[in-house]
Amino acid sequence: MVQKYQSPVRVYKHPFELIMAAYERRFPTCPLIPMFVDSDTVNEFKSEDGAIHVIERRCKLDIDAPRLLKKIAGVDYVYFVQKNSLNSRERTLHIEAHNETFSNRVIINEHCCYSVHPENEDWTCFEQSASLDIKSFFGFESTVEKIAMKQYTSNIKKGKEIIEYYLRQLEEEGITFVPRWTPPSLGPSSEIVPSSKSQVASSAAVVPDTALEGLSSEALSSPGGVSEPMVGTPDDKLDADYIKRYLGDLTPLQESCLIRLRQWLQETHKGKIPKDEHILRFLRARDFNIDKARETMCQSLTWRKQHQVDYILDTWTPPQVLQDYYAGGWHHHDKDGRPLYVLRLGQMDTKGLVRALGEEALLRYVLSINEEGLRRCEENTKVFGRPISSWTCLVDLEGLNMRHLWRPGVKALLRIIEVVEANYPEMLGRLLILRAPRVFPVLWTLVSPFIDDNTRRKFLIYAGNDYQGPGGLLDYIDKEIIPDFLSGECMCEVPEGGLVPKSLYRTAEELENEDLKLWTETIYQSASVFKGAPHEILIQIVDASSVITWDFDVCKGDIVFNIYHSKRSPQPPKKDSLGAHSIASPGGNNMQLIDRVWQLGRDYSMVESPLICKEGESVQGSHVTRWPGFYILQWKFHSMPACAATNLPRVDDVLASLQVSSHKCKVMYYTEVIGSEDFRGSMTSLESSHSGFSQLSAATTSSSQSHSSSMISRWRFC
Repeated sequence: MVQKYQSPVRVYKHPFELIMAAYERRFPTCPLIPMFVDSDTVNEFKSEDGAIHVIERRCKLDIDAPRLLKKIAGVDYVYFVQKNSLNSRERTLHIEAHNETFSNRVIINEHCCYSVHPENEDWTCFEQSASLDIKSFFGFESTVEKIAMKQYTSNIKKGKEIIEYYLRQLEEEGITFVPRWTPPSLGPSSEIVPSSKSQVASSAAVVPDTALEGLSSEALSSPGGVSEPMVGTPDDKLDADYIKRYLGDLTPLQESCLIRLRQWLQETHKGKIPKDEHILRFLRARDFNIDKARETMCQSLTWRKQHQVDYILDTWTPPQVLQDYYAGGWHHHDKDGRPLYVLRLGQMDTKGLVRALGEEALLRYVLSINEEGLRRCEENTKVFGRPISSWTCLVDLEGLNMRHLWRPGVKALLRIIEVVEANYPEMLGRLLILRAPRVFPVLWTLVSPFIDDNTRRKFLIYAGNDYQGPGGLLDYIDKEIIPDFLSGECMCEVPEGGLVPKSLYRTAEELENEDLKLWTETIYQSASVFKGAPHEILIQIVDASSVITWDFDVCKGDIVFNIYHSKRSPQPPKKDSLGAHSIASPGGNNMQLIDRVWQLGRDYSMVESPLICKEGESVQGSHVTRWPGFYILQWKFHSMPACAATNLPRVDDVLASLQVSSHKCKVMYYTEVIGSEDFRGSMTSLESSHSGFSQLSAATTSSSQSHSSSMISRWRFC
């Protein structure tokens, strides 16, 4: 397996030329890197005007590896080839390195780049990426991989320290400025000049705050500064200072996982990606396993879109019963700055709430609490000037008894836990359970198997009045905000709960209809796509130059998306019975419109090039219709192409086909038709990102534009 690394952007608040002077002092050897024994120049090239300088070095490294492994390998040192390409005209340095030793067994590639900061020409940016592929190493592949990653992450941490060390060294020697390169005919050649000869020019190393207003690391780290940059633009990159300020201290490999997953989301979700804090939560929940985090995050994004969770705080008002009898609410913050939520579970009539509201209304209310928690975490991050990505929950069990173990109530609780665990990972920073009665172990036995191990470790349980002693509540919450019902001094406005009047109870039929209404309030539809049975929808266009827009997510499998036009209407659609597949299709359907006797080119025509969409991708697009008539949008199962050189299928093709259970795919989609004159200004439409469906029609090319403002308005959570 190939291990990859991608760094965030690290910023030096010094001009590029001064950084280059410091960088060159690392050679031929660097005392700050003990493993870097020596280096020899192999090749060197300089352009006549001095703007281009390419130097290739052979570096000798003493890897910190067990002596037995070195003896088996038959080497004491390993050699790397490093090629540095300095372009003084463009003010860039590109560094490429690869291993020479054991290159047939281990492949290591690294690329680094120093460049001028895009917003301040007197600052310098640094980025690096690397890959490690161990093919074979005398049976010690796993050991070598661990050693390599350990050495590499250690050197990454030292990288900025080393440059800053040599910058201080230059300053001690009186060198604080290096002139930029100029063509020989226009000015003096670049050389290091003592500060006494360039007092005025040396001010380039001290940049006023206004030079990078709104984008500097200092501005980002100031609570009163400009808010974080907009997430989701294709070209934006994460700054190391931004990560530390808003996301916390991450190891180099954790930073790399965040950046790589973020890049993948940008490529597949067309800019509609979650905030960095939320991406990081999914990575932490999966121990920074990118594949697992990506899978769960895509499922969660689809779920959020389908049920419009992004708009729940603005569009949904909790029923009065919840406002009166749900004994929970927000209450200041804990000592770490986390928002504090207080739940008086023992005083809450769970049976009455379920009978009066149903399971789905309770679930939606808990989702609104979590959405409010996300918002409060963002606010506290700005207020306290440090990353706050989770909240604390205080649960008072005084009054808990057997009536709380009512089976439908426990079932609703387990359902809520399941949904929250899947879609709000690592949101709970700490759970304080107070005054746990004797019946609590029974409830804990029922609930704990459904709680993630990482979450379970955050639970602190106190019986009786133990929370008042050492290691109790005062260790986590300031004395002045401990609620009055826990013998504190602060009046808590959380509702006291109480029994829900039976007059508010509703019948099973009423609750079922209400539950159905809650979760069918969505503009998106679901469909199943099978091999040989595509899903198709019909759109009738009366006025030419209308705009068909679409937004769909590929929830499972790979599909091909097509758009066809026909002058005559297909026969009334017939839903596929799925009998041939023997698969139920809950929450989705399959509809085929194109008659089997129809011929492409005679009865209907293709108006856009087919688009292959991979599992997990989110696709938005538009098509300007050229003729009136009937347009058919089709999602078709994508079959892996057979190998052209042989009639036998490839192993990869066979494995890929097995991954799609019974050749079934799932899509979730939304379409809308609007007049072309209203397309650009419509904030209610999806106004697509660049569709990529423009190879057949010049009219489509002119209309398939990116409309980022609309995308942002429709993906508020991201």
